[in-house]
Amino acid sequence: MRWSEWSALLRKDARELFGSTAFLLILLMTGPLVGLSFITAVRAYAEASGGGAAALASALTPLDGILVPTLGAYDLVITFLLPFLAIRVIAGEKTSGALELLLQSPVSTGTQLASKMTVLLLGWLTFLLPAGGALLLWRSYGGHLAATETANLLLGHTLRFLLTCSVSLAAASMMTGAASAAILVLTLTIGTWALDFFAAGRGGWIAALGQFTPAAALRRFERGLTSLDVILAAVVATLLFCALAAAFLDLRLSPRRRGTRVVVIMLMALLSLTLANVEGSADVSEDRRNSFSAADERLLASIDAPLTIRLHLAAEDPRAGDYERNVLDKLRRTVPNLRVEYPYAGRSALFEDDQRYGTIVYRLGTKEVVSRSTTEEIVLDDLEQLAGLTPPQREESFYPGYPLNTEPRGAAPLFYLAWPVLVGAAWIARALRSFA
Repeated sequence: MRWSEWSALLRKDARELFGSTAFLLILLMTGPLVGLSFITAVRAYAEASGGGAAALASALTPLDGILVPTLGAYDLVITFLLPFLAIRVIAGEKTSGALELLLQSPVSTGTQLASKMTVLLLGWLTFLLPAGGALLLWRSYGGHLAATETANLLLGHTLRFLLTCSVSLAAASMMTGAASAAILVLTLTIGTWALDFFAAGRGGWIAALGQFTPAAALRRFERGLTSLDVILAAVVATLLFCALAAAFLDLRLSPRRRGTRVVVIMLMALLSLTLANVEGSADVSEDRRNSFSAADERLLASIDAPLTIRLHLAAEDPRAGDYERNVLDKLRRTVPNLRVEYPYAGRSALFEDDQRYGTIVYRLGTKEVVSRSTTEEIVLDDLEQLAGLTPPQREESFYPGYPLNTEPRGAAPLFYLAWPVLVGAAWIARALRSFA
């Protein structure tokens, strides 16, 4: 396709998206949502910084205190508002009859969807303007931001945005009306929430599948972890739903050919995920919260025998959650051959008369050790001694923390006044152009 045709298609989709009332309404709501999250986060951060204790100061990270809550507003926008905007992109053409005209042009349905995804991505960059203003305000207060943590978290939200857009486009292509498509997207969203809930504290295939739900994947980015398998799964899923949308948008296909194409698309997606099952990850957090010390990681990586951990804790036990975050997640990134068993998966064992409850069994070859501690240092000592290794001398954490006792100066006028006025001016300008 020539550049002039692609440029004309982009301009058409851009006019329809940026000139729509739905886009301006979501844009109008995004500013106050981000502003409220940012102002609340800055005040909570300042309150925690006011204590002055050294131990508390070292625990204050802008990633947890500012970035995650501020960008968390986009989680609401993507989950509850974005599907209606993306569905409208397809539903509007189906309702107006423009889709039939586009199918008569030499432009393929795949190219048309690529144009729509490109324009939606440009819309996402527009939605991020309030977040950019919030981060600039934080820097003007003297606050610290790590470039790797910020970029990684933005990547996580962007991947979720693209996945939601592709799911919405596919739903709009399959369903006859926008309302039915919205219900389908909401059903899929609730289904991923249910899967994420049931996967907690369970092993096997459900736990492996649960870590790729949008909520679970975003939590990794919020912890400062870049996982290649999560990125690959998000990209493959996005392409899968776009391909499904293209198959259903092509009205020239017979039901049999469309069904065959859908089956081929599903098989190719499964094959690509199977062949590209990578297990690489990078800890980009400034405080290295997802990693052990370098000395411990070298020792654990040298363990050749299979390591089995049997966790006798219920999923709702707080100790199980702490152990998962502080120990197991790091072990999965470090130990080459690790297997975790959950004897109480699928049921609560908090009130059972089981003497084994609360114990953690480590089995390495024929040797075994039982412990009740979920503390990282004690677990590392147990594992290294079980492997016949000498635990290294561990140093104190080097992370200084970044306490900052400040007020969110200028945030309220920016997000509650200037932003609505700016969007309102764009709305008026659009109305004037339509009357001209």
